[in-house]
Amino acid sequence: MYPIRKFLLITLAVLALGGGAAAVFMQLQGTHELPSHATVIPTPMPLPEFALLDHAGNQFDRQSLRGEWSLVFFGFTHCPDICPATLQQLAIARGKVLAADGGQSKSFPQIVLISVDPERDTVEIMREYVANFGADIKGVTGDIDELKKLTAALGIFFEKSEDSSEDYNVAHSAVVLLINPKAEFHALFSAPHDVENFVNDVPILTGS
Repeated sequence: MYPIRKFLLITLAVLALGGGAAAVFMQLQGTHELPSHATVIPTPMPLPEFALLDHAGNQFDRQSLRGEWSLVFFGFTHCPDICPATLQQLAIARGKVLAADGGQSKSFPQIVLISVDPERDTVEIMREYVANFGADIKGVTGDIDELKKLTAALGIFFEKSEDSSEDYNVAHSAVVLLINPKAEFHALFSAPHDVENFVNDVPILTGS
């Protein structure tokens, strides 16, 4: 797994030693269940202003993440392994949770793939790609500078390889972020991912 930025890791480590993590622990303990894999952000972090496009060509910004929970993964359509595997795991987890909850769509967050390769990942390509993982997955792409506003704030790493061919690779963080209905960074799932981790932890974290 590629690391998220050092400042985020340091912040989480410091909070884990202090009262912030303890407060989160006590709050979750009141639900009689604790997430087994996710790392909870003691004080959810508001997302920055940014403007991208979803796979339907509509603007996708901070406001687009308000009003519902979202699981956000940063990847790209030419990714050979971790991206399709993670999206498949999220889609399977969503199906399991919905089946157990009588098909209530709000019982599992929307799934969002944000491309770290907007040079190749056009709106049309994102639309075709996310369709492979179900109708409820949203693909997002757009201007590289707008993307960097978001990734820098969230501590997401990505870097295009120096390969000059069209088959270049993009190294990137493999975390899945949980964004709350206030458009705040609420928790993260670190790789390697597992379907059951999402099935167990997401309903606990979202209170669904």
